[in-house]
Amino acid sequence: MYNINSREEKRNFYRLVVSLVLPMALQNLINVGVTSADVIMLGKVGETALASSSLAGQVQFIMTLIFFGLTSGAAVLTAQYWGKKDTRSIEKILGISMRIALAVAALFTVVVLLFPEQIMHIFSSERPVIEGGASYLRIVAISYIFTAVTMVYLNICRSVERVVVATVVYLISLVINVILNAVFIFGLLGMPAMGVRGAALATMIARICEFILVMLYSKFVNKTIRFRFKDLFVSDKLLMKDFFIYAIPVMINELLWGSGVSVINAVIGHLGSPVVAANSVAQVVKQLAMVVTMGLANATAIMIGKVIGEGKEALARAYGRRFVRLSLVLGVLGAGVILLVSPVVKANLTVSEESLQYLTMMLFVMAYFVIAQAYNTTMVVGVFRAGGDTKFGLVIDATTLWCGAIAFGAVAAFVWKLPVTVVYMILMSDEILKLPLCFFRYRSYKWVKNVTRDNPAESAVS
Repeated sequence: MYNINSREEKRNFYRLVVSLVLPMALQNLINVGVTSADVIMLGKVGETALASSSLAGQVQFIMTLIFFGLTSGAAVLTAQYWGKKDTRSIEKILGISMRIALAVAALFTVVVLLFPEQIMHIFSSERPVIEGGASYLRIVAISYIFTAVTMVYLNICRSVERVVVATVVYLISLVINVILNAVFIFGLLGMPAMGVRGAALATMIARICEFILVMLYSKFVNKTIRFRFKDLFVSDKLLMKDFFIYAIPVMINELLWGSGVSVINAVIGHLGSPVVAANSVAQVVKQLAMVVTMGLANATAIMIGKVIGEGKEALARAYGRRFVRLSLVLGVLGAGVILLVSPVVKANLTVSEESLQYLTMMLFVMAYFVIAQAYNTTMVVGVFRAGGDTKFGLVIDATTLWCGAIAFGAVAAFVWKLPVTVVYMILMSDEILKLPLCFFRYRSYKWVKNVTRDNPAESAVS
C-alpha cells in the first residue's frame, strides 16, 4: 500500500519530477538554442534573411507538431503500458507511430520540393522574403524523413522514462548546427557566404547526425525499447483500435494548434517584414521562458500515465494537484525571464528601430501570455492526455484559437485595420480564453481513465 500524503511519498514524487524535468528542460533549451542560432546569425545578415528563415520554418513547425501530436497521443498508451511493464505493446505502438510519421514526412518532402514559392506566398507578399524562404525550403526538405524517425523514437523513449538520450542527441546536434551555421551563413573556412541557404544546409546536416545517433542507440544501447524494422508492418487490431481512439485526436489537436499558429504568423507576415522580424525574436524568447514548463508538462504525462496504468487513480489525482501548483510557479518565473532578457536581446540585434519598437511591445505581451500557457499546457499536454482525455484539447483549440484569436485577429488586421499592437494582443489571446475551460475540466476529474488492456497479447499479431 502507498500513503498519498506521506512525507516519503512526496519526497519520491519531487525527486522523480526533478529527474524527468531537468533533462527535458535541457532538451527544450537546446531546441531553443538551435532556433536562437538561426535568429541571431541571420539577424546579423538583415531583416529579410531573418524573416525568410522564420516564415519558411513554419512548414517544419507544422510537420513536427504532427509528430509531437502523434507521439503524445501514443504516450497516452505507452506511459500506461509502462506502468504495467508491458514493453512489447510499447514496441508495437512505436512501430505504428513510426510508419504514420514516415508517410507524413514523405508527403511534406514532396510538396515542399515541388511548390516552395507557392508555400511561401501563404506567409508573405514580399518578393525578397518569398525567394529567400523558397531557397531555404529546397534544402531543408531533405531532412524531413530523418526528423520523423528521430522525433518519434526519442519521444516514445521519453514516455517510458528514458529521457537522457534525447538530451545527449540534441546537445550534439546543437553544437554541429551552431558551428555549421557560422561556417555556411558567413562564409568561414574558405566557404562562400550562403546566408539563408547556409542556415538550411546546417540544419539539414544536423538532422542527419541526429538520425545516425538514434539508430546507433537503438541498435547497441537501448535494451528496453527497441526499434525493429518489422514493427513498421505490425498488425495488432486491438492496439490499432486504441491508437486511433487516443492518439489520432491528439495528432489532430496538435495539427490544429500548429496550423493555427502558422495562420497567426501568416497574418503577421502580411503586416510587413519589421513586424515579422520582431515576432520571430519574441517567439524565441517565449520558448526560452517555457523550457522548464514544457519539461514539466511532459513529466506530468509520464508520471500520471504510469500511476494510472498501475491502478493508482487516487495517486493520479494527488499528482494532478501538485502539478497545478508547479505550473503556476513556473509560469510566473517564465514571465520574469522574459522581462529580464528583453534588454539584452534588443541590444544584440541588427534590425530597424521600427522592429525594436514592435519587439518591446511583443515581449510585454509574452510576459503575461506564458503564465496562462504554463497552466494550460500542463493541463492539456500533461494531466488530461495522461488520463486518456485526448479530445478535450481538440475542442478548446477549435474554439479559443480558431474561433477566437485567429478569427478576430484577422478581422482586426485586414478589415478594421487596427494598429499592430492591438492586432497582436488579439492574436495572442487564446491562452487567456483557455484558462477557465481548463480549470473546470481539471476539477471535474473526468480525465482519470485507465486505457490499457489486461491481455494485449491475445490480439492478432503478424
